[in-house]
Amino acid sequence: MIELSRETKETQISVELELYGSGKYNIDTGVGFFDHMLEAFSKHSYINLKVDCKGDTHIDDHHSVEDIGIVLGQAFAKAVYPIKPIERYGNATVVMDEASVTCDLDISNRPFLVFDMPIDGKIGSFDVELVEEFFRAFAFNAKLSIHIVCNRGKNRHHIVEASFKALAVALRRALVINQSAGIPSTKGVI
Repeated sequence: MIELSRETKETQISVELELYGSGKYNIDTGVGFFDHMLEAFSKHSYINLKVDCKGDTHIDDHHSVEDIGIVLGQAFAKAVYPIKPIERYGNATVVMDEASVTCDLDISNRPFLVFDMPIDGKIGSFDVELVEEFFRAFAFNAKLSIHIVCNRGKNRHHIVEASFKALAVALRRALVINQSAGIPSTKGVI
């Protein structure tokens, strides 16, 4: 179990993360739609996750969403590095009704994000542009190369939820223990 916290003038965040769990979660970010996305992420990655955030949501949700991505990414990095004998690469395409989103990733210790999701506007009061902010903060702090691509879709809720679930399933697959492979790199280190 990894526990991390971060306190700024804008947010107070605590995260508990168990990499090889069963998808149990307790999420309270102060941003309802984002809670729903993190719950889906936990459930489908099998990562046990507790997130508590007190943020300046009276301004907007930006600081809370981005800072949670930072802390969650740092907790993930602390849990996974130094790398163990795992599959390393993962991918998943998740379909939600008319929406289809693919996530390909590499637990590489080299952060990068490709975010090809042509969506904008709001889902309820949630600014859809914050989805990219979260994924960028998570990818760079978790030291992952992540490519998230919307294949098709019209409903913003379906598209965004499919992206969180695709990341979850891709991570679950990349984290599979593979003792026979040793460190999954020709360099012998990640």
